[in-house]
Amino acid sequence: MNSLDFVTLEVADTAAAARFHSAAFGLDPARVRLRASEAPTTGFRGFTLSLVVSQPGTVDALVGAALDAGATVLRPASKSLWGYGAVVQAPDGTVWQIATSAKKDTGPATRDIDEIVLLLGVEDVKASKRFYVGQGLTVGKSFGGKYVEFAAGPGTVKLSLYKRRALAKVAGVPAEGSGSHRIVLCGATAPFSDPDGFVWDTTAPVSRAG
Repeated sequence: MNSLDFVTLEVADTAAAARFHSAAFGLDPARVRLRASEAPTTGFRGFTLSLVVSQPGTVDALVGAALDAGATVLRPASKSLWGYGAVVQAPDGTVWQIATSAKKDTGPATRDIDEIVLLLGVEDVKASKRFYVGQGLTVGKSFGGKYVEFAAGPGTVKLSLYKRRALAKVAGVPAEGSGSHRIVLCGATAPFSDPDGFVWDTTAPVSRAG
């Protein structure tokens, strides 16, 4: 194992979630997959998925499409020191960040997604970093006990670690939550769970719903 190949979101209605992903983001089902689950979950699920794009106009286009498809705004699009972005919550409960490091448009808005990033909210960033290095991941960037980003290969999902409360603040939601994370990370050589209870598996079916 040296990368996060794809993620599987556990949702109550796979057909509805597939329609949302297609209408809102045009997501490739090879990287973000779906499976049915009724596992109890409340509050913040401990992660966000980020769509990294090239310019602010594309952020606005994807946010608009997500709202039209039934998402709700957690943080409206705005400029910051690092760029421009927004946070929305899908009807299935998944929190999505849509962001760019660019502060000005350089061309017409598109729906092109440059990168998908899974940010895990963890209690101890340094401990989780050691754990994942032990599982074969390579650190790309690290900022002490605040943030870690692992290297990702072409066509995979980039994995990053963030303090749970800090990630909830970025997402615009309370940090409290319990029950299932409602996500499975896929790319391991054998199933395991990390120190914060995030489950890794070797395979997951592509949803054909919708």
